[in-house]
Amino acid sequence: MQEKKRKSFTAKQLEQIAARFKVLGEPMRLRILEVVCREPRSVNEIVEATGATQANISKHLAILTTAGIVTREKDGQRVFYGMKDPLTVKLCELVHANLAK
Repeated sequence: MQEKKRKSFTAKQLEQIAARFKVLGEPMRLRILEVVCREPRSVNEIVEATGATQANISKHLAILTTAGIVTREKDGQRVFYGMKDPLTVKLCELVHANLAK
């Protein structure tokens, strides 16, 4: 089987990739993504699902939002977070499948 040739990454692209992996390198952030990947959830729902404190969840949600991985939508007093980048979930699934081999 012949491997596809791919372009090399530029230094800037490698920095961006490393930054994305750094954001995903925290298990609690992956747990949050697991909760919000199917439908947007409120902060309280994420707290309940993960068992973490609201302060801890809020800190991680801010990082995920800044990185462009999740969306943030306000509805009255409540804020809902959902997946902005579904490829991130696919990436996690690929890594998991590879580890399961």
